[in-house]
Amino acid sequence: MPLHPQAEALRRRRAEAGTPPLYTLDLAAARAADLAAIQAASGNPEPVHSVEEFTVPGPGGPLTLRVHRPSEAPELPALLYLFGGGWTLGSLDTGDAICRRLTNSVGCVTVAVGYRLAPEHPFPAAVHDVAAAARWTAGHAAELGIDPARLAVAGDSAGGNLAAALTLLARAEGGPALCHQLLVYPNTEYGADTPSVREHDDPLLFNRRSVAWYWGHYLKAEADGADPLASPLRADDLSGLPPATVITAEYDPLRDEGEAYAEALRAAGVPAETRRYDGMPHGFFAMAGALDDGRAAQEYAAGRLREAFA
Repeated sequence: MPLHPQAEALRRRRAEAGTPPLYTLDLAAARAADLAAIQAASGNPEPVHSVEEFTVPGPGGPLTLRVHRPSEAPELPALLYLFGGGWTLGSLDTGDAICRRLTNSVGCVTVAVGYRLAPEHPFPAAVHDVAAAARWTAGHAAELGIDPARLAVAGDSAGGNLAAALTLLARAEGGPALCHQLLVYPNTEYGADTPSVREHDDPLLFNRRSVAWYWGHYLKAEADGADPLASPLRADDLSGLPPATVITAEYDPLRDEGEAYAEALRAAGVPAETRRYDGMPHGFFAMAGALDDGRAAQEYAAGRLREAFA
């Protein structure tokens, strides 16, 4: 279907404002512009019962975790949330509105992870950061008031890639146990040459040039892209991973590799439900204040998490 009218309106405003693609900016400017655009489109952040930040040990130094609580009830389910931004942009503030909505709608404690960014900290730094955060969260369940048997992971875009990588690493290391993985338009394969990559080159939307720019910052060497922790779709064995929800967008170069990963999970015996949002561009999940389908996708994700935690 054509680009949704609401998404087309956003695209038109970018054209009228002369908004440059992020990949044409230097890193500092791209990071600032990315955060400003997300905050402008995410809607008013919902109040939650409490927000607290913890500094915990990480493999490369202290990690910041932002913990959102829906109430003071004990033994709540918990969601580890990993923000997007191509492993290069993004921060705890990038995903804050999403974390707040999921916290309230699911009734879970949401732990957002401030993992290290590339190119200052290339692959696999972010993967090991989120693994350390997952271990700390599970190991401090009583302190956080969560049920360690109901711990899920979620992320959008590069955060979805890291969420998938975390499930592989947790399986290999024997924990922590994860009951679900919510992957929102995830990167799953370096160098993917799919129809959706080839189709999408619009400079006013996330496009194949964006994908190449992010991977170029994330990987120290092209050979690193073959590692399943960078490209989960290249894993030899996907069996025994947590059940999955995979959300994709029609106008997204990552569409096909996200859907291929869901199919590969199903082929390995892992329950995986996929939902594509037609007419939507990459990034729509974070634009719930501007795109009705962004809010609808967040509500769908919340419903899937409630089922997983039940």
